[in-house]
Amino acid sequence: MTIKQSSREIPTAEERAETAAQLRMAVTRAGRRLRQQAGDELTPSRASVLSTITCHGPLTTSELAEREQISRPTISRLVAKLEAQGLVEFHPDPDDGRSFRIAATAKGAMLHDDQRDRKDSYLTRLLAELDGEELEVLDRATRLLVRLLAENA
Repeated sequence: MTIKQSSREIPTAEERAETAAQLRMAVTRAGRRLRQQAGDELTPSRASVLSTITCHGPLTTSELAEREQISRPTISRLVAKLEAQGLVEFHPDPDDGRSFRIAATAKGAMLHDDQRDRKDSYLTRLLAELDGEELEVLDRATRLLVRLLAENA
């Protein structure tokens, strides 16, 4: 459904629900396609953890679990698998001698960058099919979605 511009400023509950359903389907499909583009070197969970470590690390296990919004035991298992693949390593925490921080190895950072580049290339190819006006609308919608997700994390 396309919400038509009208004198009404506030969409109806039905219009919001229909937009929500279409957005859910589009986001689900986009997520699936991006996971396919990333390759099969990592499970989606491991790829997410590696991305968080690469972009925000080095992190403690607690910080990583909080960022990923999963339990510490689950994070520990995922990190152990990434470490076994040579993608992350542990360093002593300079602020707490009893703790360690998790950082991406050069191999892990390269894999993360490669997966990100494959996904970006896929999206760039899709966006090449849009005209300037469509691209502008999608850019505005993307900024709105990013804002909504950040505000409701």
